[in-house]
Amino acid sequence: MLERHHKLAIYAECAMGDLDAKMAEGVLRYSPNPVVCVVDSRAAGKQVRDVCTVPSSVSIVANVTEAIDMGAEALVLGTAPSGGRIPDAWWAALDDAIAGGMSIVNGLHDRLGERYQNLLRGDQWIWDIRIPSAEAPEIASGRAASLSNKRLLMVGSDMAIGKMTAGLEIHQWLMEQGVSAAFLATGQIGMTVTGCGIPLDAYKVDHACGAVERLVLSASDSDVVIIEGQGSLLHPGSTATLPLMRGSCANQFVMCHKAGLEYIQSETGVVRIPPLREFIALNEAVASVCGSLTPAKTVGIALNTRELPEVEALREITRLEDEVGLPVQDVVRFGPEKLAKQLL
Repeated sequence: MLERHHKLAIYAECAMGDLDAKMAEGVLRYSPNPVVCVVDSRAAGKQVRDVCTVPSSVSIVANVTEAIDMGAEALVLGTAPSGGRIPDAWWAALDDAIAGGMSIVNGLHDRLGERYQNLLRGDQWIWDIRIPSAEAPEIASGRAASLSNKRLLMVGSDMAIGKMTAGLEIHQWLMEQGVSAAFLATGQIGMTVTGCGIPLDAYKVDHACGAVERLVLSASDSDVVIIEGQGSLLHPGSTATLPLMRGSCANQFVMCHKAGLEYIQSETGVVRIPPLREFIALNEAVASVCGSLTPAKTVGIALNTRELPEVEALREITRLEDEVGLPVQDVVRFGPEKLAKQLL
């Protein structure tokens, strides 16, 4: 479906610069496809770098029709509304995209293929990313523990905190050093960027661990495997971290955290984030289950400092290193080398 020559437009209506636009930012940073424009009527006339931290000169336009006129061939739904459902206000724009000959990359739960299948023409297609493979995976049995490679799972203190971004940055650095490394996508953004992976949250709970295990075993030839993290053990609405731990039999963690974050970013905001030293110990204890399963060592902290001035960001990195006793780095802002070297 999505091939590297396809020209993309990213649909991020009234969202660029907001937390919900993480799909848009991920595609802009890491997709090998050319991005023609972003659709956001609120920021039309600006460039991406004017409204968010992605240093991109891609133009922002007001509607899908302008994107088609600029040569866009596929529309990527670039925001993640609460619940992962398509808002009613989007349907007119999606109808325009299909009528204008565009294909669609859909990372939300609603299945667009069922709605538009009779309207597709020529080489048009719809990629509903959150449809798992038809073949159900086997129940996980801990087979990944027998592998001799390093299996790094990105874990976090909250959702939407930079687990995929940090993993991709570390993976890119390792590849540049000639290390045999694989990045395994487990969510819609990572799958869009890499073109493969599993939509973990679309699997039934009985199959989730097995899907992760099968994915990790498929990369057994790589010396380092980086598994894209999802959710958080701390979040009351998330169950994703446990199947990632069990299926991957991870032996290394990078803890992802946002500078200054005291409460999880939920609608209620009542769950306080514990001291990171204690939370890191919890993740390691859950992974090993009192020594019965594969032990995982946290090798560092990927700290998201995007809301801090550079001087304050560097000060916070130093403070957290002193507090936790692990290497800390904002891998986007200052590069992933400090953390990547810990894996080796």
